[in-house]
Amino acid sequence: MKKGTRQLSRRDFARTAALAAGALGAADLLGAGEAEVKVGLYSITYLGVWYRGGALTLEQVVERAKQYGYEGVEVDGKRPHGNPLDWPKGRCQDLLRYAHDRGVSLYAVAANNDFSSPIPEHRECQLVYVRDLIRMTADLGANVLRVFLAWPGVTLLQQGGGRYDLAKAVWQKTHEAFSPEETWAWCREGLLESARYAGEYGVVLALQNHAPVIGDYRDVLRMVSEVASPHLKVCFDARLEHGKDAEAIRKATVEVGPLQVLSHYGGEYRPGPGGIEVIGGEQCLAEVEGLLEIGYRGYFGYELCHPLPVVDGKTVGVEYVHENARLAAEYMRGVVAEAKRKRSAAL
Repeated sequence: MKKGTRQLSRRDFARTAALAAGALGAADLLGAGEAEVKVGLYSITYLGVWYRGGALTLEQVVERAKQYGYEGVEVDGKRPHGNPLDWPKGRCQDLLRYAHDRGVSLYAVAANNDFSSPIPEHRECQLVYVRDLIRMTADLGANVLRVFLAWPGVTLLQQGGGRYDLAKAVWQKTHEAFSPEETWAWCREGLLESARYAGEYGVVLALQNHAPVIGDYRDVLRMVSEVASPHLKVCFDARLEHGKDAEAIRKATVEVGPLQVLSHYGGEYRPGPGGIEVIGGEQCLAEVEGLLEIGYRGYFGYELCHPLPVVDGKTVGVEYVHENARLAAEYMRGVVAEAKRKRSAAL
């Protein structure tokens, strides 16, 4: 199913701006003051999906975060990491203490939800999942739960690694008899109900600009406007805005403004003669410049979440992930420092 990007009307834009200035705006949620972009580690990096070998425990992820200089961890909301079925309140509090004792924050949880299904039973299962994730987020001492409109899923391979194509084909087949407007309405209903649950626990949902229902960040802003809840904000990731140059990314970040409560970066890295080299063309510097411009005080989380190289007929192992996680933290600290330098020079 394909759809064009929806445009915000003036009325929708005004409503979105009002939400951004509401009681749970980014400045209130993340702490008022000068902009501060913190570097975080999203635990999906170590979920055992894209590399050969098993997952790290969340305690081990916290240890890696501390070792590489990350300030916090975002917990992926599925097994073997953060499925709420496995995380009653007591266990959440144990992990929170473990992280706190090591100077690492648990700053967010990530849902892998799909509110887009034309099958009501499927949507209702997703609501139960998200509601329990909201509870788990609060129990972990976090205040942000990243959500999708639609997530087709991923297929795990016995030999290691994963593939997206099977789940995408199932999703497309399921939706081919329905219009984009019908799918949009199902997603809106799911977010409306979920935002009410989030309010009960003092949690904010962060809607990510992730396909397939979302075309780009303007769809996210439109959905936030239509739901019109102070408990629904934005997770804007530059790497998902395909084809936009650096200036377009900076402008998009500024347009999202104080609705922004979470962001991610990805990619692979390697040491080079001039410093750390990035494999791929993600516009990290432009996004950080935009984050500083809007006064963002929150996390920019690294995730390694795509098919990794195959060497001698085998997918790379966890040592490849360790090296990328280490380099990614160092690289992003450099990006933040450069963005601050450029901003100071311009003022």
